[in-house]
Amino acid sequence: MKKIFFLAITSFLFSCGSTSTTTNGKNPNTELTQSDQKQISTEKENNSEPGFLVGKQDRKALEQEPYGNWFNDNYKSYALDNSTIEKLSPYLKDITIQAFMGTWCSDSKRETPTFYKILDASNFNYKNLELITVTKSKDTPEGFEKGLDIMRVPTFIFYKDGKEIGRYVEFARETLEKDILTIVSEQPYKHSYED
Repeated sequence: MKKIFFLAITSFLFSCGSTSTTTNGKNPNTELTQSDQKQISTEKENNSEPGFLVGKQDRKALEQEPYGNWFNDNYKSYALDNSTIEKLSPYLKDITIQAFMGTWCSDSKRETPTFYKILDASNFNYKNLELITVTKSKDTPEGFEKGLDIMRVPTFIFYKDGKEIGRYVEFARETLEKDILTIVSEQPYKHSYED
């Protein structure tokens, strides 16, 4: 009896470990409109609720429930370093950014709202930002992360003239503003996991 119980529990645990499913931009219950496809599906991994976003997103997706709970609170509560923001603003004019984050990730929940608050205060042109939400495996059905070595989230990749000039990974060396300033002013910078 103990062996049967042990086997049943073991089978259940292993079956829960990799049950993620992606909708590849399609909702199995309804036909998606073109605008719905832009904001890729919600993926549920291991039956976690309320699910999480996967694919290209815009800020509005993060500001709405259930993500708005943490996004809006963390955005409001962050105190900006205004002297660093003043220095940062001119550099951001020539910068494009790819931001990878996970709506399931505590570091992303902390850093992404702060990142947006810094960009807002810097009058950043959001046409130059691509926000990509990833699975717990740090991937997307479309492969937006391919070739970019996304190992941890959030990862904010900064480009100038189409070339990567640096990336911010997971947490700050100093502060998010100061780290971004160091990157975009093309000063020597190593993210938190670089040697």
